[in-house]
Amino acid sequence: MIDLRSDTVTKPTEEMRKAMYLAEVGDDVYGEDPTVEKLEETAANVLGKEAALFVTSGTQGNQIAVLTHCRPSQEIILEAESHIFYYESGAVAALAGVQTRTIPSIRGAMDPRKVHEAIRGIDIHYPETGLICIENTHNRAGGAVVPVENMKEIYQVAKKHQVPVHMDGARLFNAAVAADVDVKEFAQYSDTVQFCLSKGLGAPIGSIIAGGKDFIQRAKVWRKRLGGGLRQVGVIAAPGLIALTKMKDRLAEDHENARLLADGIRNIDGLAVVNEVETNIVVVDVKELGVTADEFVVALKAEGVLSGSAGLSTVRLVTNLNVSANDIKLAIDAISRAVNKK
Repeated sequence: MIDLRSDTVTKPTEEMRKAMYLAEVGDDVYGEDPTVEKLEETAANVLGKEAALFVTSGTQGNQIAVLTHCRPSQEIILEAESHIFYYESGAVAALAGVQTRTIPSIRGAMDPRKVHEAIRGIDIHYPETGLICIENTHNRAGGAVVPVENMKEIYQVAKKHQVPVHMDGARLFNAAVAADVDVKEFAQYSDTVQFCLSKGLGAPIGSIIAGGKDFIQRAKVWRKRLGGGLRQVGVIAAPGLIALTKMKDRLAEDHENARLLADGIRNIDGLAVVNEVETNIVVVDVKELGVTADEFVVALKAEGVLSGSAGLSTVRLVTNLNVSANDIKLAIDAISRAVNKK
């Protein structure tokens, strides 16, 4: 099987497996795990933030950020199809007691003027805006890169109103590679950042939250409350450190493979690539075939390609560490066979 369901399906490299075995560990709740401390220090330096915190997942990282920034009954502003709104099980309402105010966007980038208009201050009738969230890259926009300039403008709006900004940067390093800028260029326009070690960077588990020292100290309390106080966590922090220090540059390979995949699909009658392929996600509309996305996912599996539905008629294909350029060629042939059988 050629697995294009997500970049979360990657297996740890041999170097990562050895690092797990040899990791120097200690009880992280007591602050005694040297491997996780090194990972957190490295992550903070890479992002240009004061401090960082290792968490189990991107969703946990985002939820800790909302819980740390906000008070119950406040409101968070975020993009209408963002991961926090769309894929995190209503956790901001269930856990933080905040409501969401969604802003439509163009390819994941919210209009700073719309953000400005949505911010609400103290009034007995309205929830006060407690946080603005930006997602970069934007998953449901097909891995689109939210431009640095857009982030800067939203950040300036937020600062005028004294509202913090959190970036869900699950695939932030994909954005930096695609834009050919240092990741700090994006991170400087958010007060806090979450990024995943377990997506394109290839680690088997884990994410990072980064921000000011005071914020991270308070975030540790919320991590503990959510059951995320970890013990000898160095065994999973070790592959995360390799992912962070050695796997960033190779993301360009995934982007090139995604472009190869999109080019091949464009030559297949009945299929339409509907996103601008900037990073490692390709979204394909199959409605001209007269089938649903779920039906086409089943057809692709029968031909040896794993994919995922992204809507009633759209299928998502994600390139990743374990998929080579040759695999892409084989996948294109398999997709063509699936179409010809319809």
